[in-house]
Amino acid sequence: MTLLSWGPRLETILQLALNGLAVGCIYGLVALGFVLIYKATELVNFAQGDLLMLGAFVCYMFVVWYGVTYWVAFALAVAIVGLFGAALDATVLRRVIGQPQFAVVMLTIGLGAMFRSFASITWGSEIYTLPTPFSAQTTRLAGVSMSHEYLSIIVGTVVLCAVLYAFFTYSRVGVAMQAASQNQLAAYYMGIPVKRMFSLIWAISAGVAAIAGVLLAPVSLIDINLGFIGLKAFAAAVLGGFGSIPGALVGGITIGLIELFSGAYLPLGFKDVAAYVILLLVLAIRPQGIFGTVGRKKV
Repeated sequence: MTLLSWGPRLETILQLALNGLAVGCIYGLVALGFVLIYKATELVNFAQGDLLMLGAFVCYMFVVWYGVTYWVAFALAVAIVGLFGAALDATVLRRVIGQPQFAVVMLTIGLGAMFRSFASITWGSEIYTLPTPFSAQTTRLAGVSMSHEYLSIIVGTVVLCAVLYAFFTYSRVGVAMQAASQNQLAAYYMGIPVKRMFSLIWAISAGVAAIAGVLLAPVSLIDINLGFIGLKAFAAAVLGGFGSIPGALVGGITIGLIELFSGAYLPLGFKDVAAYVILLLVLAIRPQGIFGTVGRKKV
């Protein structure tokens, strides 16, 4: 096979890799929300995907209904959903800490259904398009067409991860949050307001979900079922090792790439199950996931 015959095939592979990386970044961001809450409170929030959906709808509302500029609407959506996450912790979820896991799971599933109903009543069940400053813009490099919407997802994910890393590593609040998540009692005796730290973690997780929703909206459009992406993000968190922040991102990107390549090269129908098949294979070999640890309840 000549180099020329490889040209179009290589371009297709690079195109799929770029798109898969962008989709995987969204999975990774939602999975990151799962992990942050689990590390702090040992709760699994199955409404994380629906917070993503709310973030996309709120941004759409400000941009289309009220004529607010995209970046201001983006910031407002993240702030509103983040505050909503903190309020959710303070009023509802804090009360179930220590209860059986099935009760927590059912509670968050129920909350997700309520969020979808709220979105349906408020914004309707139609499918919406979020206009952005980079809509319908592409850059062609080495034969690969790079949509600015996909590039914005990748760049946004890198920037957000860098900000979160700096926050948790170098800020006093971030270090206090890590201490509260690792040993609540010791953190309390050290004078750290543990409950406030947990609310802040919920706010950050909800804000990250809102960022993912706004970044995803131009690519997948907005409807009340957008939050079901949380199911694949949960699989990404498990694949990476539930409780591992790098694992959430790696798991998300892995599932995004598998999904895109299986959709292109495997028979119809494999796209939606290929990621779960890989997940089962990995868990059969390494039950704790790629970056997970054994015998520790918190990382």
